[in-house]
Amino acid sequence: MRFAIETLNAVEALPATAWNALVPADQPFLRHEFLHALEASGAVSPASGWTPRHLAVRLDGVLVALLPRYLKDHSFGEYVFDWAWADAWERAGGDYYPKGLTAVPFTPVPGARLLMGDGAARREVMAALGEHCCDATLSSWHLLFAEDAEIDDWLAVRPELLERAAVQFQWRDAGFGDFAGFLAAMSAKRRKEVRRERRRVAEQGLELVRLEGEAIDAAALEHFYRCYRITYYERGQQPYLSLDFFRRLRETMPEALLLVQAWHGARPVAAALCLQGSETLYGRYWGSEVEADCLHFEACYYQGIEHCLAKGLTRFDPGTQGEHKLSRGFAPRRLRSLHFIAHRGFRDAVARFCAEEREHVAAYARHAETRLPFRRDHDAAGEALNK
Repeated sequence: MRFAIETLNAVEALPATAWNALVPADQPFLRHEFLHALEASGAVSPASGWTPRHLAVRLDGVLVALLPRYLKDHSFGEYVFDWAWADAWERAGGDYYPKGLTAVPFTPVPGARLLMGDGAARREVMAALGEHCCDATLSSWHLLFAEDAEIDDWLAVRPELLERAAVQFQWRDAGFGDFAGFLAAMSAKRRKEVRRERRRVAEQGLELVRLEGEAIDAAALEHFYRCYRITYYERGQQPYLSLDFFRRLRETMPEALLLVQAWHGARPVAAALCLQGSETLYGRYWGSEVEADCLHFEACYYQGIEHCLAKGLTRFDPGTQGEHKLSRGFAPRRLRSLHFIAHRGFRDAVARFCAEEREHVAAYARHAETRLPFRRDHDAAGEALNK
C-alpha cells in the first residue's frame, strides 16, 4: 500500500472528531481534548522542550492512523529514564537531544500508541512510519508503555528496536462485587490492617467525597490545584501542569474526570484527580494541605477501588512507583517500551544494558507477585494483569 504521511505541528491541525475516531474508548489521555489542553496551556511546547511532531497516515486521502510524537530537548516527564544514555552519548561527543518520543506527556499510562482505524494493516502502517521515526538525523526515538501486541508488531517490522521492561502496580476486579467482597478476598491479617487504616482517617475527623464530571465546580478544581502544587513544592520542584490545563479538561472532557476530596469540618484539605475510560480508572494527581495518617491510602487507593466497584470499571491504574500498593491489593503489571538508537555501536551497548535490566525486572515482578495480600483462591486477581 502507498501511504501519505503528514507531520502535524499541533494536535489542533486535525478536528477533534477525526482524531478521536481513532482513539480507543479506554484511553482518555490520547483524546484530542487532553493532548490539546497540554499544548494550548503551554505544558507541551517548544519553549518547554516538547515540540509536537505528530504523524497522520492517509490511504487514498482517508485518515487511517495517527502516531503522537514529540521532539524532546530533555528527558523530563517521561518515566522511562534514559539520562544515563544521554550522558554517555554526550561525553562521547554526540548530541543526544533533540530526540524523538512517542508517549503521553507527564504520565506513565500504558495503552495504545499507534491509533488505527479501518482500511489498513497495522504492520504495513508501521513499516511506513518507521522511516519517519527511526530517522538517523536524530540520536534516538522512544515508544513508551505501549500494549504488548503493538510492541510485538513493531519488533516484527523494525527488529533493531531495543526493548525495555518496567513494572507498575494495578488493581483488577476479580468479581469482588463491592469493597466488602474485596476485603473478604484478603488474608485476615491484611483485611484488619485495611480496616484500621480507613478507620484511622475517620478518627481524624476527615470525610471523603467523590465528585464526577460537571459536579466538579471551579472552586473544587482550584482547591485541587493548590494541593497538586504542594506535592511538587515539597520536593523542591515546579509543577509540570498549570491550572489552565486542568480548567481545559473540565471544560472539554468533564465526563472523564473524577475528583476525590477530603474534608475536615467545613473545608476541603486534600484532593486526588483521576481520569476514567470505558474500563479503567486512572489515578494521577494528588496533594494535601494537611498531614494525616493513612489519608493518601484512602484518597488515592481505597476511594478509587470503591468507585470502580460501584461503576463497573474493571481496572484501577493508580500511577507509577510504590511497593506499598502491593499490600493494598495492587498487583504487579509488566510493561514494555521500545527504543531506536541511530548509532550502531552505541545501540549495541544500550542493548546489553536493556537485556540485563529485563532480567532484573522479571525477577522483581515474580517476587512482588508473592507478596500480594489475597487468599490463594483469589490469586487470579493479580495473575490476570500479566496475561
